[in-house]
Amino acid sequence: MMKSGNKSHGSVAKAKDFKGSLLRLLSYLGPKSKQLFAVILLNIISTIFSVIAPKFVGRVTTFLFAGVATGTFDFNSIINTLLWLTAFYILSALFSYFAQYVMADVAQQTVFNLRKEVDHKLSKLPLKYIDGHSTGDLLSRVTNDIDNISTTLQQSLTQIITSVITIIGVIVMMLTINPVLTLIVLITLPLGAVLSRPIIKRSQSYFLNQQTQLGLLNGHVEEAYTGHTVIKAFNQENQSMRKFTELNDSLYEVSVKAQFVSGLIMPIMSLASNLGYVFIAVLGGQYVISGKISVGDIQAFIQYTRQFMQPINQVANIANILQSTVASAERVFEILDAENEVPEEVAPDSISNPKGQVSFDHVKFGYDPNKPLMQNISFIAHAGQTVAVVGPTGAGKTTLINLLMRFYEIQDGSINIDGIDITKLRRGDLRNLFGMVLQDTWLFKGSIKDNIGYSKENASLEEIKAAAKAAFADQFIETLPDGYDTLINEEGSNISQGQKQLLTIARAILANPTILILDEATSNVDTRTEGHIQKAMNRLMEGRTSFVIAHRLSTIKNADMILVMKQGTIIEKGTHEELLAESGLYANLYNSQFA
Repeated sequence: MMKSGNKSHGSVAKAKDFKGSLLRLLSYLGPKSKQLFAVILLNIISTIFSVIAPKFVGRVTTFLFAGVATGTFDFNSIINTLLWLTAFYILSALFSYFAQYVMADVAQQTVFNLRKEVDHKLSKLPLKYIDGHSTGDLLSRVTNDIDNISTTLQQSLTQIITSVITIIGVIVMMLTINPVLTLIVLITLPLGAVLSRPIIKRSQSYFLNQQTQLGLLNGHVEEAYTGHTVIKAFNQENQSMRKFTELNDSLYEVSVKAQFVSGLIMPIMSLASNLGYVFIAVLGGQYVISGKISVGDIQAFIQYTRQFMQPINQVANIANILQSTVASAERVFEILDAENEVPEEVAPDSISNPKGQVSFDHVKFGYDPNKPLMQNISFIAHAGQTVAVVGPTGAGKTTLINLLMRFYEIQDGSINIDGIDITKLRRGDLRNLFGMVLQDTWLFKGSIKDNIGYSKENASLEEIKAAAKAAFADQFIETLPDGYDTLINEEGSNISQGQKQLLTIARAILANPTILILDEATSNVDTRTEGHIQKAMNRLMEGRTSFVIAHRLSTIKNADMILVMKQGTIIEKGTHEELLAESGLYANLYNSQFA
């Protein structure tokens, strides 16, 4: 049977490669370099207007101070300066708006491409990878983590660009006023950075752990909602709630640590800022008294000091978000970096007129390469034969089918269809040869018509109805209010399990495959319906190679060949009568059902 399980996620010590992951994330902005350049240019223009403004505010202050001292106010100069100041603020806001507008397109297009790349990657991942990760964790990576990246690119990246440009512009303006005072301000910058560095490094591990715990919580929620019927049937509500509470508490604890530790960055930067402000106020006051600079200049310089520290504090605050974003990016990159399926053949073979002969030749396979499950599996199913595969639970029956359809790659030997190794065929061409009806039914959200027609592109309504009638599904479909247009919900819970099985059988009939795979196909229907379906199956299997996995041995007595499996090995092979005569495992299984 298929091996499945959830990947265990424990506490993560630190981000694997913070700098590398950040640079890789920024590389996705490469195709939008022109728009990004426009954003930078617009922000530069906006910042120029905003950093010039305090200088004009200082002039107004100087005019007013001179007017108070002399008793004569130069209203023309004051009004003109105020008009220029108003124009600067309006132009700064306009260019900032256009920068945000362009950045919105850059961010969303970048995330769009990232989502598309992840979706494309998921289609290339081997089934082994999907089996090794919980559904909730994969969904969390594809949704929550990418949304986290989207938010950062949309909001924080523009703030970082604006902050850097503002810092440069403010430094230039402060130098024009007084170099000594500017030096005091610049000393506070590395001081805050040095004090914040150990906090930033520590917060990285907390944010990565936070995203991991979020994936575990999502996995539990997804399982709880899809399996709510089973939970209620076994009175496990309290246990499910306890597990949710445990995971939620873990997420709460690591989130508090992440936010608290990263939240220390802002106060430290503010402390450095305020220390600089004190020195500037004292020294600047002495300069004004000694006449080295005007009152308006010191007022403008103090405003520049606040304007200088504001973007630094913003960057420090963005550092919190950046830790979480890089952690999310690493989780997404783990999917993108996962090993793909074995590449297709450069010059693949094809089967133009498939007959359906299947042969296993000394096949070896194990989910863990160091622990082989199957060794030396060999048999031939001739075209048109019905091959039954039986054995106790866990014997490897479904695994055999997974290998035949190349869901997993064998480690040794070969599997051939009509004499051609399946590894020489395109996977799509290979799987087009098969029609499947599984014990676990799968239907998607959509109409009954679309679900049956899923196996054949552009199938007509007449073909769909004919397949439904052959599967004895037409009768119950016609009793539904909307007939073939009846919508099935995400879980298929608005129709019975037996009805879902009938629809999957109709889907297989419509596909008209060369090779038919039936995995306990009638296990979820009543005895009378099973009889009808068995007749339909007998008609469907005529002229086709069929593999039937069965526990009810009465349904496969007429099989051309029966393979009896135990612990991944074929221990018996033959017809029903031959195996009964051997008095082996098959005879024991058969007699136990009819004792």
